[in-house]
Amino acid sequence: MDPGTQPPARLRTTPSWLLTQTAAHAGRLVADGLGAVAARGYHYRLLAALHEGGPASQADLGRRCGIDRSDVVAALNELATRDLIRRDPDPDDRRRNVITLTPAGRRELHRMEQALDHVQTTLLAPLSGPERAELTRLLTALLDHHQQPR
Repeated sequence: MDPGTQPPARLRTTPSWLLTQTAAHAGRLVADGLGAVAARGYHYRLLAALHEGGPASQADLGRRCGIDRSDVVAALNELATRDLIRRDPDPDDRRRNVITLTPAGRRELHRMEQALDHVQTTLLAPLSGPERAELTRLLTALLDHHQQPR
């Protein structure tokens, strides 16, 4: 890299700047990796939430995944079109739908996870196994701390 294009040294020693730059790069890698299997991040988040937590209402899925209500509806419409989820009326409240992961959705989730595994390998290539585990531990500690209610 040309020294004239290097960021100031102060930035390269500032954790917030390093996290921001790395997150932007990771986001591009994830978008490309999921795009290669005709998916988006919202698709993965919703399918993973259904796989881990079982059937749920659209509102509950949105809260669990941190996705705005209108974006949840759009993403679920896309998943339903591909028969990856099923919408059924909630027997306790006919105004709500219960979303269920289909067998095709489980298979698609597996494909997405394989793509994301490749992304993780690419992103973390310069780190050893123990360094990757330590980075994950440290990032989890930061995220947990900053997500605590105040």
